[in-house]
Amino acid sequence: MTQTDPIADALVHIKNSQTASKTSITLRPGSKLLGQILRVMKEKGYIAKFTEKNDMRGAFYEVELNGKINQVAAIKPRYAVGKNEFEKFEKRFLPARDIGMMIVSTSQGVMTHQESKEKSIGGRLLAYIY
Repeated sequence: MTQTDPIADALVHIKNSQTASKTSITLRPGSKLLGQILRVMKEKGYIAKFTEKNDMRGAFYEVELNGKINQVAAIKPRYAVGKNEFEKFEKRFLPARDIGMMIVSTSQGVMTHQESKEKSIGGRLLAYIY
């Protein structure tokens, strides 16, 4: 059976594990995009650490949770957002102003929507977390 959206499946697995009070999980299959999303989550303090590993079946990530996630989910469809259009999506996906973040894929890499606003670049919305 194939996965239709491995990013969404990984984020749901993180949310469910956080709800079950687990401290470490394995995300499989691993991809470069998932690794970049985890990097942003680690930089902002939502996860403790992650490591990429590889075995005979392919790449996967070992993630250590720190209990700071209330909600995390993928944004589908992956909306294209201009540099001045983030306000509309902040109201839609985040609970309040300056609480949480949206993860954006831009031409300069994966970053938060605040960083994208500061650099005045748009991109595609991937996920939100708070």
